[in-house]
Amino acid sequence: QVHLVESGGGLVQTGGSLRLSCAASGRIFSIQSMGWFRQAPGKGREFVATVGWSSGLTSYAGAVKGRFTISRDNAKNTVYLQMNSLKAEDTAVYLCRIVTSEVISWGQGTQVTVSS
Repeated sequence: QVHLVESGGGLVQTGGSLRLSCAASGRIFSIQSMGWFRQAPGKGREFVATVGWSSGLTSYAGAVKGRFTISRDNAKNTVYLQMNSLKAEDTAVYLCRIVTSEVISWGQGTQVTVSS
């Protein structure tokens, strides 16, 4: 079983920055990708960013492109999300997802609140 622990969420003013972290542990075999999704109150879960574990190739949602940067530390099985120029509409629970050769697992999420 794969266990994900997210951290780094919090309250920030519009225009501010936050850095999220997600560390994976447990029975991890051949990570294919790790990424971030978010869910705002009353809305569905939406894709934010993902990174290929071997290739390092990244993909972003249009709403965050140019403001958010996803990165990884392969040795630590950890993915990061640097969020800059935050907007009120970025307010959501941010969830980490890992895709391995065996499973897809989700973290519990970390709250990000951007006040205007």
